[in-house]
Amino acid sequence: MTYVLFAHCHHHQGLEDINPTEEVTDTEDNEEEDLGVLDDQRSIILHLLSQLKLGMDLTRVVLPTFILEKRSLLEMYANFMAHPDMFLSITAGATAEDRMVRFVEYYLTAFHEGRKGAVAKKPYNPVLGETFHCSWEVPRDRVKPLVRSNQGTSWEPSRGPNNLQQGDDSPEDCYRVRFVAEQVSHHPPVSGFYCECREKSMCVNAHVWTKSKFMGMSIGVSMVGEEIFLHIRLLEHDEEYVFTLPCAYARSILTVPWVELGGKVSINCAKSGYSATVTFHTKPFYGGKVHRVTAEVKHNPTNTIVCKAQGEWNGTLEFTYSSGEIKVIDTTKLPVTRKKLRPVEKQGRTESRRLWQHVTKSLKEGNIDEATEHKHRLEERQRGEERQRAADNEPWTPKYFTKEGDSWIYNSPLWKST
Repeated sequence: MTYVLFAHCHHHQGLEDINPTEEVTDTEDNEEEDLGVLDDQRSIILHLLSQLKLGMDLTRVVLPTFILEKRSLLEMYANFMAHPDMFLSITAGATAEDRMVRFVEYYLTAFHEGRKGAVAKKPYNPVLGETFHCSWEVPRDRVKPLVRSNQGTSWEPSRGPNNLQQGDDSPEDCYRVRFVAEQVSHHPPVSGFYCECREKSMCVNAHVWTKSKFMGMSIGVSMVGEEIFLHIRLLEHDEEYVFTLPCAYARSILTVPWVELGGKVSINCAKSGYSATVTFHTKPFYGGKVHRVTAEVKHNPTNTIVCKAQGEWNGTLEFTYSSGEIKVIDTTKLPVTRKKLRPVEKQGRTESRRLWQHVTKSLKEGNIDEATEHKHRLEERQRGEERQRAADNEPWTPKYFTKEGDSWIYNSPLWKST
């Protein structure tokens, strides 16, 4: 993935395809019911498992429709930005140390909303050329430098006479964060996404290659390919953050499947000399807590640890600073900024919500057979288009992203318009 923060504002193909006045606040909830696997579904899974081998790549395996999550993977990436106020606040850090700490705080709180529901369900595999557009309006008073006190720090907006409550904010009182995602490759499955806030001179460019592996009673999903990059290049900072993502595991797939994150993540800023290590701990076989995460931020030139964190990525996180100060963030109580997007009837035929609307409707109504039929039609259409391109010897050309080396780069990112 590539995340970039830059200056200068120009009109961009992709983001500018969408008129912000047509976007409305998303009312979709799609919380998954925690019912677990029903008896008739268990037999289908057992039949599927009998055909799999340990370590087998599941990329081309058609999984049963009842495990689907009623949203596309492209939309799931957008949901990782559910706290855009925390993301934008990174740039408000007065020092390189503060900015790295803020980035780690944002990073650790990004997973609980991207991973909706306690039950592990699988987002739709995006079809080649599928796109997803949305934006967020972030009240300006929620993106303020943090004021530290003996009681720790808080992400709540300061209470001043000029501060508006969130419900009173009009777009003029908000920063706008805009997002576009596209499925740029089918084999291997690669998604590109780009997100920017022009006023804060901040943007994100990412590509993610997902790979699933069968592990007995678990399914592991890893993000492979190039490392994920976050570039924060404000004129006054010019910093680049390079980091990776944890693996995700679907556990207990025959009973009540649940998601576990695992692995060690590194975050580095070469210019400032600050780095962070984040470890997502998998649950021991006997006893032990679930969803544990620990992190530490270090100044490499002096080998000094300036911040430590521990807790649960979908619960409470405790940050301890070198000053001895402690801050607690409860991820379940953080305000979620709902994304804005155009109604389905105003979307193009390749946009996620419109493309998958019949599958989603059938799943909501509990009509699994109908959902499977709609999904099958989409997949058959994709195979037909793939065969036609092969016959015409025409390679697929994505709309918004271009391959540069091993990376997929948005066509008009902020850093190219300086």
